Amino acid sequence: MDVFQYFTERGSPSKKKYDALRDFYHQGNKATDVAGKYGYTLSAFYSLAKEFRNHLKGGEGDSFFFKETSPGRKPVQKTDELNELIINLRKQNYSTENIVSIANSKDFDISYGYVYQLLTKEGFTRLPRRSNDFKSKQTVNKIEAPIASTLKIKDEKFSTSTAGLLCFLPIIVKYGIGTLISNSVYPGTRVISKLSSIMSFLAIKLVGTRRYSADDMWCMDRGSGLFAGLNVLPKNAWFSSYSHRVTKDMNLSFLKSMHLLWLRHNLLSDTSNLDFTTIPYWGDDAHLENNWSGKRNKALSSMLAVLAQDPDSGIIDYGDTNVMHKNESNVVLEYLDFYRQDGQKGNLRYLVFDSRFTNYENLAKLDQERIKFLTIRRRGKNIVESIRALDKSKWKTIRVESSAMKKRTLKVYDDKIILRGYCDETGGSKEMRQVAITGNGKVKPALIITNDFDISTETVVRKYARRWLVEKEISEQVEFFHLNRLSSSMVIKVDFDLTMTILAHNIYRLFAMELERYSAMSDEKIYEKFIANSGNIKIKDNNITIEMKKKRELPLLLETMNRYKESKYKWLNNMPLDFIGAASS
Repeated sequence: MDVFQYFTERGSPSKKKYDALRDFYHQGNKATDVAGKYGYTLSAFYSLAKEFRNHLKGGEGDSFFFKETSPGRKPVQKTDELNELIINLRKQNYSTENIVSIANSKDFDISYGYVYQLLTKEGFTRLPRRSNDFKSKQTVNKIEAPIASTLKIKDEKFSTSTAGLLCFLPIIVKYGIGTLISNSVYPGTRVISKLSSIMSFLAIKLVGTRRYSADDMWCMDRGSGLFAGLNVLPKNAWFSSYSHRVTKDMNLSFLKSMHLLWLRHNLLSDTSNLDFTTIPYWGDDAHLENNWSGKRNKALSSMLAVLAQDPDSGIIDYGDTNVMHKNESNVVLEYLDFYRQDGQKGNLRYLVFDSRFTNYENLAKLDQERIKFLTIRRRGKNIVESIRALDKSKWKTIRVESSAMKKRTLKVYDDKIILRGYCDETGGSKEMRQVAITGNGKVKPALIITNDFDISTETVVRKYARRWLVEKEISEQVEFFHLNRLSSSMVIKVDFDLTMTILAHNIYRLFAMELERYSAMSDEKIYEKFIANSGNIKIKDNNITIEMKKKRELPLLLETMNRYKESKYKWLNNMPLDFIGAASS
């Protein structure tokens, strides 16, 4: 082609657009004539002209037609440094997923394919499948992590191993938990706001991190940082330093605010299950009392904590680690004061707990407060013999629900008794209802005592049977949220950790309610099926797109997330989240 042909023929699409728009704007030709001359439909040409005008308004210059170049050597990524980083990380047995997350945190834009090809070229084989327990015990060298700071919103794309974590954000906004945190009395720091600080603790709780100092991979992952509105999460020293600034009054104030939030959303029924749990300390501190640990079947130097759980929603409404032997019997009254804060009566009618939770004197006080209780009576040798001596013909057969949607046949004997210490307001003896149960899998009969004479025997048994749910919740928290691996002997720090654990658990319960047929699933199972997923995050045009890898339950998760497409997130510059499925697994 000679120079004359170049300027007379239309050639590339970019040159064609330039010539058409020059004829229209500079030469003043009619749109219909220009469209016909250059092969456009009239509507397509009008769209091209509008796009060009918007481009100029953005101040982007000639790049609409011609690629702009800058003089000098082209900026290239430090390939040798990147390759050396990848190889060193694999020598420490980091997976490809972890390597990509670390490289992204150091501003290297790489893909899984690049890492795989390099490792294959260097002769590395695939890592064997490793259990979570093996990974947690793995000895790895410390890697310098970026300094956490407020996220600067810009167009970018990065990989994350915690893409599923972002699925909690719509739930946090829906129930106003973000606003609750912002209005709390928890402190912020000079660099990290109050909201981002608590969201950072929440992020590592929601993914079941063992302990803040046991694994620092979370402070490399950009997705976890995005959850809290940061570039990356802070390092473990920051978490320890922050928790030293938190007081017990701050935790109690936050629990009270959450309690009012659950009431507003009708998430608390008329019943609350109460139970103690032991949080052991493995150091040497004489100021801690010995408490019985059912998990280890022995007494341990530990902190005794109380939890109150709603049997219908699974929400844990209250928690306190400052329970001492001298005041543990009064915890039930302290919870009642907590529930009725600022004159809020709520709809609490029943408290359910085990035999060692309080004494008969406090049961009488609950009765005077018009609160119904269900608990187990301690069974001595004489009591058991008297129950077995009862006329068999007077026992009643009932069927009540048990686990796995099945029913169990039980024998019950409904009676009225008088117990020493359980008195009316004048100090006189008062009757109590006792339901003896056999056929429940125990050698000794169970004795349920209550001050409710109106409900049926079946309802009494069913209500107490559901108390086992709170023990199930405690077991989950011990395993998934690692309540038995706290290292601090300071009750305030442990109390703050328990408060964050309660918040994380409740968010899991709210998330489970959004998933059809999965509302009864444990927090750990929800995490494994829905949350434990990696992917890519793309920030562009004031929108955040989370591309999640293929997984069996992904279609249901995406369907759920699509209901919250219009939600905005204050700590993410009010940008919406768009969850989509990736082509890879």
